Amino acid sequence: MKTVAVVGASLAGLSAARALRDQGYDGRLVLIGEERHRPYDRPPLSKEFLTGKADEADLALETDDEDLAAEWVLGTRAAGLDTRERAVRLADGGAVRADGVVIATGAAARTLPGSEGLAGVHVLRTLDDARALRDELAHGGRLVVIGGGFVGAEVASTAAVMGLDVTFVVAGPTPLAGPLGPEMAAAVSALHGDHGVRLLCGTGVRGVTATADSPAVVPLGLRGGEAPAGAGARSRVDAVLLDDGRSIPADIVVTGIGATPCTDWLEGSGVALDNGGVRCGADGITSIPGVVAVGDCAAWYDEGFAAHRRIEHWTGANERPATAVAALLSGGTAPLGAPRPPYFWSDQYGVRIQFAGHAALADSVTVEDGDPADRGFLAVYRRAGEPVAVLGMARTKQFTRWRRQLATTAARGGTA
Repeated sequence: MKTVAVVGASLAGLSAARALRDQGYDGRLVLIGEERHRPYDRPPLSKEFLTGKADEADLALETDDEDLAAEWVLGTRAAGLDTRERAVRLADGGAVRADGVVIATGAAARTLPGSEGLAGVHVLRTLDDARALRDELAHGGRLVVIGGGFVGAEVASTAAVMGLDVTFVVAGPTPLAGPLGPEMAAAVSALHGDHGVRLLCGTGVRGVTATADSPAVVPLGLRGGEAPAGAGARSRVDAVLLDDGRSIPADIVVTGIGATPCTDWLEGSGVALDNGGVRCGADGITSIPGVVAVGDCAAWYDEGFAAHRRIEHWTGANERPATAVAALLSGGTAPLGAPRPPYFWSDQYGVRIQFAGHAALADSVTVEDGDPADRGFLAVYRRAGEPVAVLGMARTKQFTRWRRQLATTAARGGTA
């Protein structure tokens, strides 16, 4: 290959570029990014960056002496992939011809339909999102967080520590019930109550209300439709309406209701999509020769589930590109090792929460050390008696040992 284009300049794209150079590729390397920023670390955006403990320089993923000998095309998004001409078409009218393509376009935060342009309503996915939210949180007030994922939980934690009045609204039984299972998620989520956050579970959000220049209240539904007259850019959120009829006063609203893979630019390219993401084999290879996909937009085949699944975690975006790049450079003949079990962490209220494996595979979960009531414990998830996942809350050393054990089991062909 004489030219490789990496489409997406965040962690997964940067990791792919590094892997290309580490694995001996010395040809032309082009990184294309929709954002104007060089690659930066996203996890601190919901924590240290919001509080001011980390600035933009602290977020940089590149080292001072790093030189990938790459061309950077930033501030323009990919608009299409012409697989016949082997070219990535850009929204600004340009194009990058490439023999190999790494798709790493990630995902975009879902918004509340009807709340677009409404002051005080935020998502948190990008550096620009975090800047805007940080400026508002600095003024204090009443914050309502919608959505029970990691972004919502971390923003609620950060804002509570900053002294805001926080209400956390979750449609499910408890925050993090999906990745951790309801029992252990409830134990972890008790942290919110410990720190004065009102946790409202089991109710959806019907809409938000806003105050315009006039004292009129403007309801903005979540199920589509145009905002009524008067709900212009100067209107500001003042409450969140719940499905059960309650109205929660709000000066600021943060929605953490998931993300949508950025794959619209691939329509008509012939690249197969699966469950919204790019359909890949267990090595990142797509349906088109010479094209691989990594990061949040990639749905790799998972033997444990016998299905294609997207892994939206930092470690996946950091580790999997090496496998995909090996497949790209070898034409799919590189030996494929067993993937490490998915791993993620979250810092909430000064407590480190770590998880590895697949909770959905388990038929039982037991607390092996500590006590959930003390907000410090280690729990092991098992299927037919074999460990498939582990959760640690303020148990870093014990968790690390169990994570290694899970990785060893996976390397032997187990289900972890």
